[in-house]
Amino acid sequence: MADETIGIVGAGIVGLALGREIALRRPGTRVVVFEKEQQVSLHQTGHNSGVVHAGIYYTPGSLKADLTVRGVALLREYCQDRGLPYREIGKLVMAVREDELGRMANLYTRAKNNHVPDLRKVSADEIKELEPNAGGLAALHSPRTAITDYPAIAREFAKDIAASGGEVKLGFPVTGITNVPGGIEVASGQRRVKADRLILCAGLQSDTVAKLAQDKREPRIIPFRGEYMLLKPDRTHLVRGLIYPVPDPRYPFLGVHFTPRVDGTVEVGPNAVLALAREGYKLTRISPRDLLGLAAYPGSWKMAAQHWRTGIKEYRGSLSTTAFMRDAGLYVPGVGAKDVVRGGAGVRAQALDRDGTLVDDFRIHQAGRITAVRNAPSPAATASMAIAEHIAGAVFGDA
Repeated sequence: MADETIGIVGAGIVGLALGREIALRRPGTRVVVFEKEQQVSLHQTGHNSGVVHAGIYYTPGSLKADLTVRGVALLREYCQDRGLPYREIGKLVMAVREDELGRMANLYTRAKNNHVPDLRKVSADEIKELEPNAGGLAALHSPRTAITDYPAIAREFAKDIAASGGEVKLGFPVTGITNVPGGIEVASGQRRVKADRLILCAGLQSDTVAKLAQDKREPRIIPFRGEYMLLKPDRTHLVRGLIYPVPDPRYPFLGVHFTPRVDGTVEVGPNAVLALAREGYKLTRISPRDLLGLAAYPGSWKMAAQHWRTGIKEYRGSLSTTAFMRDAGLYVPGVGAKDVVRGGAGVRAQALDRDGTLVDDFRIHQAGRITAVRNAPSPAATASMAIAEHIAGAVFGDA
């Protein structure tokens, strides 16, 4: 129906991209985005490193693989149309140890199956041509990998929603979701808004909001804080493009890497430590409620039993700049603790199944009039416009 009201919980980049997509696809539909904060893109989107991933890492045929490759094309075109930053600075995925060469070869095959454009293998000598200060045995070079400004893109999506007659309701923390005749009632305290359909894109709060909607109890969100260092201004010239390690296939994280930003700074990181609060951007932020939720979930303990050694290593880097930079120095030799200052941090909403498995792919549930995005970590920002197409197509049956 063209005169429907579609509610979306969460004004991060995925929720806003979805609101924009629905407004374009269904003219006359009123889109209402509910956001608990006083501005859009404050959480995961606002703490994003700005990388536009090309699709190298993801299992062929998975939602991540398909929607990332599609999302890059959509995002590039949107940024060009709106005059937003989009710089193809390229990425090296670099092997620095002999035992990484086999994993790198597997990654190359995966990337080719995902149709990553212009990807090629490069030798140690070719690495030096691309990154004179880097060191490695071999690498994959993805020249089309880009950087952008995701908060600026999210703000532009919000403008598009408003221009279509929709609304982003800021300062509207959702406290209740109730099925009522002919639709869904969304509550924030005493305030009530009725929608014909509701889509949950709540990021770090996705499982708690899904619980309000009587969705499945699993997966649960486990917050991982990713901490960054910044190269000092007189050292940023050491890095031209993105420099990444060969990732450990056991984890959905990509490891500590060098990331030039559109503002001219260069980040080093992130690590991945368990956050003590869902919105724990600072080490000192502790939420007893979030910690009790972690402790009560069987999957948390099973995850800890499987990965405690890696956890100790990550915490060591969190507490010591020297330890943090030790691995980074393998990729840009000579860069160490003296060359960086502490930067910011982000929190990744990582879904965890009851058996302790870290959910890798995007996970979306649909039940009646309610659709819940239950896992959308990186590269969700890259894929946001394609995720929006995917969800809108499923919701309206016109995929």
